[in-house]
Amino acid sequence: QLQLEESGGGLVQPGGSLTLSCAVSGIRFETMGWYRQAPGKERELVARITLTGTTDYQDSIRGRFTISRDNAKNTVYLQMNNLRPEDTAVYYCNTPPSRGSLGFVDVRDFLSWGPGTQVTVSS
Repeated sequence: QLQLEESGGGLVQPGGSLTLSCAVSGIRFETMGWYRQAPGKERELVARITLTGTTDYQDSIRGRFTISRDNAKNTVYLQMNNLRPEDTAVYYCNTPPSRGSLGFVDVRDFLSWGPGTQVTVSS
């Protein structure tokens, strides 16, 4: 049974940093992704990392966010630097395809979702 547990969110001022974690169980720990859903918007895939460490980022976060993984711990991370108010969202992890474009997704295409972790960027 797929279980995803996100953590590490919080309230931070613009320009600040946060590191999110996602503990994964119940599936083969292969390609993983971080998604976010801002108020009133659809959920979108913003970062992806394959089993071998190849990464992809949406333009809006490239250069500021870094996705990484610890295969021994079945955990994926998202280091977020230079945060902006428009990064405010609930952040989720899940299992995207290893190829293809990032962007908006249909949440019904996934087996399940974790509770997410709220990130709020505000002064």
